[in-house]
Amino acid sequence: MPASKNHLNPGKLPFRMKFLKDGSIRLDKVVNNLDKLAIDFTSILNELGIKHVIISGYVAILFGRNRASEDIDIITEHLEFSKFKKLWDLLYKKFECHNTENAKDAYETYLITDHAIRFCYKGEFIPNIEIKFPKTELDKWTLGNRKKAFLGKNLLFISQLELQVSFKLFLGSEKDIEDAKYIYSLFKGKLDKSLLEDFNRKLKIQHLFNRYLK
Repeated sequence: MPASKNHLNPGKLPFRMKFLKDGSIRLDKVVNNLDKLAIDFTSILNELGIKHVIISGYVAILFGRNRASEDIDIITEHLEFSKFKKLWDLLYKKFECHNTENAKDAYETYLITDHAIRFCYKGEFIPNIEIKFPKTELDKWTLGNRKKAFLGKNLLFISQLELQVSFKLFLGSEKDIEDAKYIYSLFKGKLDKSLLEDFNRKLKIQHLFNRYLK
């Protein structure tokens, strides 16, 4: 039976992926260790109604890129300490913080001074989650324009794919460039070209886009 027009590259991936009418993406795949970490952690953010977005390398891995990674990067909305303490207490049922064992220290020494903190499952060091508050206009845009991805019944919020392509080229390491190439190749027919060009212009990486992706 022919694949639906909403399914992407059905012969390229070992799982099914579909764009829904609202622009969200549904994945039917075997959950790996990073996927499980993302689900376990963000389900607590969702439970507390904390706005957040997953960024960087895990986005490519979520969509089937086969490479190693030890962390997942997340931007959350700026939280008052009382809300952060509720998050901390719920997280500490399953996770622990690399940086400190004290919620107030994590908040005052790290988060509100524009530093990230890391969480892992109790007794483990990797993989881990890095969270931070937005500190740039690009961070704020990413959080405000997050995209839904359903991994089975689990809802994940990820950064816009156009931004992922441009920002990975901007970072410029071999791993980042390969992430950009992977996402662009997989979603080329679904990307907003004008938005992608806008990010390329703002990040001043059109020459890199021309070199690696055209």
